[in-house]
This record gives sequence, C-alpha cells and structure tokens, in this order.
Amino acid sequence: MEPIVNLLSTAITLYIYILVISAVLSWLVAFNVVNMRNRFVYTVGDILARLTEPVLRPIRRVLPNLGGIDLSPVVLILGLFFLRDAVIYWL
Repeated sequence: MEPIVNLLSTAITLYIYILVISAVLSWLVAFNVVNMRNRFVYTVGDILARLTEPVLRPIRRVLPNLGGIDLSPVVLILGLFFLRDAVIYWL
C-alpha cells in the first residue's frame, strides 16, 4: 500500500508545482515580462492552462470577485496539501 501512497503524494506535489508555474507565468505575462506571441511561451502557457483551468474554474465560481486578484490557485494548493497529508495519514 505504501508505493501507491507515495505515487499519489508525488502526483499531488507535481500538480502543485504546475499550479505555481502557471501562476508565475500569468504574472510574467500580465507585467509584460514575457510575450505570449512567442511560440514557446504560448505553447507552455497553453499546456499549463489546459492542465489547471478545469480544476480552477469551479473554485473561481465559488470565490467572490476580488477585482484583479485571483485566489483560486492558493485555495487549490491549500486543498491539495490537505489531501496529500490526509492520504499519507490515513493510509
């Protein structure tokens, strides 16, 4: 049972890294540090959006609108930390 728990914990950790990279890339695009017209940046952004948007969209519907601040990645990361620790503890 331990290898399955380790695999699940690693997968959750990798998804947390993907969320952080996606948030940082969105900030870099918003502050015009990187340009989305660059093919590589566009491809990376598209892949990250496809991986994160289906999970973040329901959280954004529930959270109140705070203007330009998007707290959905923070909420999801906290939830994933809780899920990872709960899986490790119960199994």
